[in-house]
Amino acid sequence: MSEASTLHDNNKPPFGVLLVNLGTPDEATPAGVKRFLSEFLHDHRVVDMTRWLWCPILHGVILPVRAPKVAKLYQSVWMDGGSPLMVYSLRQQQQLAKALGVPVALGMTYGSPSIEAGLDQLRQQGCQRVLVLPLYPQYSRTTTAAVFDKVAKVLKARADLPELRFVNQYYDHPEYIAALAGSVTDFWQQHGEPDYLLCSYHGIPKRYADNGDPYPHHCEATTAMLAEALAIPQDKMSMSYQSIFGREEWLKPYTEATIRELAQKGIKRLDVICPAFSVDCLETLEEIAEGCREVFLEAGGEAFNLIPCLNDSPAHITVMEKLVAQHSQGW
Repeated sequence: MSEASTLHDNNKPPFGVLLVNLGTPDEATPAGVKRFLSEFLHDHRVVDMTRWLWCPILHGVILPVRAPKVAKLYQSVWMDGGSPLMVYSLRQQQQLAKALGVPVALGMTYGSPSIEAGLDQLRQQGCQRVLVLPLYPQYSRTTTAAVFDKVAKVLKARADLPELRFVNQYYDHPEYIAALAGSVTDFWQQHGEPDYLLCSYHGIPKRYADNGDPYPHHCEATTAMLAEALAIPQDKMSMSYQSIFGREEWLKPYTEATIRELAQKGIKRLDVICPAFSVDCLETLEEIAEGCREVFLEAGGEAFNLIPCLNDSPAHITVMEKLVAQHSQGW
């Protein structure tokens, strides 16, 4: 009898999956946003500034000023079930569990449900093997590595550890590229094709890339593979980086500046897709769909569209299924 059969006979699943995303405030209030941003911006993976210098700035200036402003932005995109990131992430977790037939838990690097809560849920369901799937196609120290840190911190305090596997990245996975291309094609079939397609990725400080973070190389590869899948000429598509924070130089070109330049060059209809985001969230629904749209129209553009993230689409669930099948071989 195989080991998998033995586990099944003991009413224990062969393995469990921990889906992880960044996280979100529990409520669209200044207090809720302040709690979330405090945990997020305290992470050394995100901000590596010396603590004695960074903490007074964070608590004395950034959080008091930004929390009320960001809370209003969240209020503009909030859904009945919470923030868009939470709503879509829960749908992903439920649909993936149904598709796989094994326990799937959801954990957030910051906020709730926590990674610890997700690991606890899988342990309570009898999972002695856990596959951690961070929903970041392109690896970065600020995202994927932060997930690893949190998982390690939780397990460090436990005597009995699960067998663990970790999906590092999937920026060039054929199913992921096909899902992106399919989402663009479907959008264009409904709304017509634009003059230009821009791939906007979340930015990171340039210094992180200079010190070895492969994130920009992964973003460039995703963009090139998507362009090939869509058969788009080089003069009709490019990439940029959004969500810039602070005075330090980040990866360039910046999305807002790129959008303004495209409008000034005569692009009348611009479509934007955000391949680094597995679900629509504040950065796509407010920053891109609202803020960047305004920039484009004020600079002379006429029509601006955000192509939705993959969210809980059947194609995206298939991507996750393929990743789980690939990384759980032998379990």
